[in-house]
Amino acid sequence: MIRLFKVYYPLRLLVLFVGEALIVWSSFLLATIWRNPDSWLLTNVEGGYLQVLAKLGPRILLVTAIALILSHLFDLYDSSFIAQNWDHAFRLLLVVGFLSLLLAALAKGYPEAMPGNNSAFWGVIIVTFTLFCWRGAYSWMVRQPFLRERVYILGDGERAERLVRGLRERTALGVEVVGWTGDVQGALTRENVASHLMSSSKGRGLHRVIVALADRRKTLPLEELLELRLGGVKVEEAASWLEKISGKIEVEQLYPSWLIFAEGFRFSSFFRLMRRVANFSVALAGSILSLPLLPFVIFAIKLDSPGPVLYRQKRVGHRGKVFHCYKFRTMRQDAEADTGATWALDDDPRITRVGGFLRSSRLDEIPQLWCVLKGDMHFVGPRPERPEFVEWLTREIPYYGMRHMVRPGITGWAQVQYKYGNTLEDAREKLQYDLFYIKNASLGLDFLILFQTIKIVILGRGAR
Repeated sequence: MIRLFKVYYPLRLLVLFVGEALIVWSSFLLATIWRNPDSWLLTNVEGGYLQVLAKLGPRILLVTAIALILSHLFDLYDSSFIAQNWDHAFRLLLVVGFLSLLLAALAKGYPEAMPGNNSAFWGVIIVTFTLFCWRGAYSWMVRQPFLRERVYILGDGERAERLVRGLRERTALGVEVVGWTGDVQGALTRENVASHLMSSSKGRGLHRVIVALADRRKTLPLEELLELRLGGVKVEEAASWLEKISGKIEVEQLYPSWLIFAEGFRFSSFFRLMRRVANFSVALAGSILSLPLLPFVIFAIKLDSPGPVLYRQKRVGHRGKVFHCYKFRTMRQDAEADTGATWALDDDPRITRVGGFLRSSRLDEIPQLWCVLKGDMHFVGPRPERPEFVEWLTREIPYYGMRHMVRPGITGWAQVQYKYGNTLEDAREKLQYDLFYIKNASLGLDFLILFQTIKIVILGRGAR
């Protein structure tokens, strides 16, 4: 696993991305050289190759960036799709098709951005062949046993079983579970657990032990773990490992001591200042850019249903402070007259026709830019919840109040990683993503979340 923007990614996924970037760049470079041979002869160009690269290099990089962004939009770097061969091939063809259309449009409108002399066309032909070859080679490579990390799960409860199942199902992580305490025959004693651990490690080249024991007082084999640790085997808590592979911090069986001693959950004054400046600047720019849309949105809302254009609602923010959150109205004026405070439902009949479009396009959230300008919200953070729900959820879910350590956001890690939730279990699941964000908050992670949000909006995912 490698950490980028304080988020963990499988190393093989980084290899896939970097390898693909080099292949796309090389393919279009080869096409450019082939279609413009005279430009690459040192005798014909003053300054030689460096001058040619300075002229054509940025154009080829632009084409490469477009190809990689399209691959991301079609989930070709999502580990859950890599093993699905036919679906994978279809998505690759979609990337090539859309890349061809975009490059054709770019060549028509801004021909100076293209390498020239039909280089882009031949680059697409070459990259289609090389991408399929690279993806095939990568699929073969990641299935080889010598490239897999072997781990032992020290635990037998529901949490350990869930970890074992998750690692075995997510083959793209490159992890092989060579054993776990649930396979121990007979009573779970310290001696039996220790014997099974050491026998599983012999001759298997064990790389890591993940401790997921609920009760460690009588069954934790400390001496054997120390022996393995001194022998080069990594020993980790299940909470830390689950955080790496899932992007969330599980609240069940989470010890307060882990929260106290874990890295993160710290915000320097400089970080807070930079974050506030960045949020204010982007919110101000967004407000100005959205001004031309406001008359059309207001007119559509007034034409569609009676009632005010804006909807104001109390939400809980930083350190439990209650503030008013503003949105364009997307429901009937009397939406909660009979039911009181309720979450939106699937195919909620209270949502108006225009409201459905505003929600799917996220245009209903434009007024929240005012909340960002005032300092009640940030662009990225936990979703602000209503006081009525906060009081109930705080009683039902451990550590729920920790989400108020930071300002709430228009978008957030939970919003891009999980569906819209309207149940207690959904709230628990989203809290676990919020805790991950609070622990690893950084400007780099904020930009990553914003990039993911743009992808979700473009594809129309997760709206409610």
